[in-house]
Amino acid sequence: MFSVFGTDPTRTCAGVSRRELLRVGGLALGGLTLPGLLRARAADRAATAYRDKAVVMLFLVGGPPQIETFDPKENVPENVRSCTGEVQTALPGVKFGGTFPKMGARADRLAVVRSFGSTDGGHNQLPVITGRSPMKSPMAAIVARALGAMNPKTGVPTNTVIVPEAIRPDLKLNNPTGPFQLDYVLKNYIPAGGVGRAYDAFIPMGADSLLKNLQLQMQQSDFDDRKSLLGKLDTFQRALDKTGETAGIDAFQRQAADVLVKGIADAFDVTKEDAKTVAKYDTGHLFRMEDYHKDGKNYNKLVNQSRVTNLLGKQMLLARRLVERGAGFVTVLDSCWDFHADGNNPGCPQGMAFLGPQLDHAVAAFLDDLKERGLEDKVLLVITGEMGRSPSKGKSGGTGHHADITPLVLAGGGLKMGQAIGQSDKTGAKPVTKAYKPEHLLATVLHTLFDASAVRTNPALLPAEVANLVNTGQPISELF
Repeated sequence: MFSVFGTDPTRTCAGVSRRELLRVGGLALGGLTLPGLLRARAADRAATAYRDKAVVMLFLVGGPPQIETFDPKENVPENVRSCTGEVQTALPGVKFGGTFPKMGARADRLAVVRSFGSTDGGHNQLPVITGRSPMKSPMAAIVARALGAMNPKTGVPTNTVIVPEAIRPDLKLNNPTGPFQLDYVLKNYIPAGGVGRAYDAFIPMGADSLLKNLQLQMQQSDFDDRKSLLGKLDTFQRALDKTGETAGIDAFQRQAADVLVKGIADAFDVTKEDAKTVAKYDTGHLFRMEDYHKDGKNYNKLVNQSRVTNLLGKQMLLARRLVERGAGFVTVLDSCWDFHADGNNPGCPQGMAFLGPQLDHAVAAFLDDLKERGLEDKVLLVITGEMGRSPSKGKSGGTGHHADITPLVLAGGGLKMGQAIGQSDKTGAKPVTKAYKPEHLLATVLHTLFDASAVRTNPALLPAEVANLVNTGQPISELF
């Protein structure tokens, strides 16, 4: 990693000295040629096919229930009906679960896919986030493979994952189980799979950690001698070549240098936003997250609630800041949508009572903000999870894992909104119309970002593996 930190006491509030920033800027402008350091996009020719759009994927970790969210059922047994009731949306005949009045009022700007299934009934995020691509790479990494690890004009990472710690670096959460652990997130949502480590996701963990992540430890005295500095960097590069990790570190160095030189760290700081905008997004008033953490009044020994936060609104605000500054794909993670009503998790009535309104508020604020900023057609919002829930509820409103129907909502991106696509059966258990799967979602994302007709005419516009996905993929047809 690339560090410019020494012992200079005259530091900015971000922990970087002004002298150091000037020094790094001088090195960059002076033509420091460490291989890959300031390299532009992986293939400039991709700009010919790129539509200058972005994707924000809001991933509801745990398995959000289709019945309680966007496919409630009526005239069914009580244990199948939405425990939160239903609300009429802006679309005639289309209802959402009772905790989504704001999204319902904006349903003319949404497309709800009711025949989508993740194909995996476990806590396995890979089928959905990879679109079951042959490379086993997240969609975000595939996009980064096409566009490069960062935006060459702004230095913003193409592929970023946003967790609550990006908003509150001081956040100390207890240790939940399995897929809700932060360690699990770092191990399973960050790697780029077959497209290579150069396209791993960038995960900001707050300002202090962000700067720490951008360090290749070197003494400040090394910067006093340009020849010594270049020698150390060249030695470091040769060492990386021997380990086979050059591609991944190159991309990170490139990203790090631009973050520091161009001041892109500001993009990750929501406090730079207008106070009125922050207030519109803020979901902190909806519930006290401490009430659901250990020793909180609603904890009830449900350990997986340890990763519940009321920061989703600000996470979505950070996502908007990034796509506005040139990020290609931002993944926002929200936990814990796992409603077993067992020893670790709440049931649907308890979980939906606080997670539902937060999702409703955060998404509504995001949609309104995009519209006000003229970004509605530029940014595609995708809301989904790794699976759905069994339609019938057991004791205390508990539900099981369910692969055949998974909630999926899209907004913006210049696609056809204001519709409910497909249908599930009477109880929301299986599709009764064309079953859409993760590969259809991947194709939808790629056809939104890239001109498919141009890529078919000239596959060389994109890296071969990405061009093949564009040319062979079948998107959700009703959206185009």
